[in-house]
Amino acid sequence: MSSIAAPHSLDADYQRAGFGATLPFGRRPALIVVDVVQAYVQPGSGLYAQGFVDALAPNRRIVAAARAAGVPVIFTRVAYDAQGRDGGLFFRKVPALRAFTPGSPLGAWADGLAPLHSETVVTKQYASAFFGTTLASTLTACGIDTAVITGFSTSGCVRATALDALQHGFAPFVVRDACGERDARPQEANLFDLQAKYAEVISEAQAIEQLSRSAGAAMGADAWPR
Repeated sequence: MSSIAAPHSLDADYQRAGFGATLPFGRRPALIVVDVVQAYVQPGSGLYAQGFVDALAPNRRIVAAARAAGVPVIFTRVAYDAQGRDGGLFFRKVPALRAFTPGSPLGAWADGLAPLHSETVVTKQYASAFFGTTLASTLTACGIDTAVITGFSTSGCVRATALDALQHGFAPFVVRDACGERDARPQEANLFDLQAKYAEVISEAQAIEQLSRSAGAAMGADAWPR
């Protein structure tokens, strides 16, 4: 008899341990598009990787679906002063963040993913879109209960935003196809961990279906001032 243990299912192991329950999709979602900017998709940038480029088309389709459904769309971006002092230790730890100092073209929106004049833009200095910003109070004031999250990068700002969404009481739904990463290994590891502990990880098709179903509530409730 072989002494090699049979391979086990990682999903099953986590479920047996008590991880991976399901969060409900609420009645009033908002779409949060995290840092979808040129720094990640422009060849020659230190932050560039093909995984980010691959996520652009799904982001464009999901943003279009949210707008068509009347679901609020919020864009986030990173910006620092010339010395990066407002980025503190994060700026020191990740020198690539110099791409977001004044005068850099890499902080501009990716093609086809610029916010409309009526849409909210959150400017941040740290990974989470909630840290040091008014995002949580804005969502709360407008009756939002669910955060559909896309953008860059899965292991960094997307993950941090999803975790803080959960901690602020907004059900986070991270869209697998619309999140980018430098490598497939951290992409899959972080999506697995998000699904197990902090969020629901869904596909582009599921996201578009849920946003379309929310059209009546989002438009009829007038939850988002225009």
